[in-house]
Amino acid sequence: MSRIDLDNLNQEFYDVLREIGNIGAGNATTALAQMLGCKVDMAVPQVRLLEFSEVGTIMGGEEQIMAGIYLMVEGDITGSILFLLNKESARKLIAKLMGMESVGEDLSEMEQSALKEIGNIITASYLNSLSMLTQLVIYPSVPALSIDMAGAILSVPAIEFGTMGDKLLLIQTQFFEGLDGYFILVPDLDSYDKILGALGM
Repeated sequence: MSRIDLDNLNQEFYDVLREIGNIGAGNATTALAQMLGCKVDMAVPQVRLLEFSEVGTIMGGEEQIMAGIYLMVEGDITGSILFLLNKESARKLIAKLMGMESVGEDLSEMEQSALKEIGNIITASYLNSLSMLTQLVIYPSVPALSIDMAGAILSVPAIEFGTMGDKLLLIQTQFFEGLDGYFILVPDLDSYDKILGALGM
């Protein structure tokens, strides 16, 4: 039985979650800057523990078209991680990566592949931060890309997570002016225990 009650987290644990978010976002920004070959000015990430029902609203409503890169997390902890950004931001990122002025409304196979790679590198940076902080072995699965309404993309981890509770860790990071990325980390409850234990809490 897990000793974590996501409805009544103490401040210390919440601070740890926030610190993981900050370090992860910093590493993800460095990886993104190296990939794009330009400076990335990251705003301080906002880290929140939310119910699934609240997440779509924060992203601009469940109808908002988003690009989502979804990976399963395996190793010492299990769960999933989702990196989301709105479609306009996704097109800007792809154009930067591919050295183009702009990208069309419908992404080509190569553009989708580039976006998947961006998501893969950014999420791997997050998981590496968590791994280094906790000394736990954590590795991601092959990423899957979905371009759909926020509500539809979020329903994937929601269905999986439904048996564990309905809270998730949302990390909102602004990489460039007007370009927000959202990380959703969904460890199972036993994994929260392992993370806490590894941090000596």
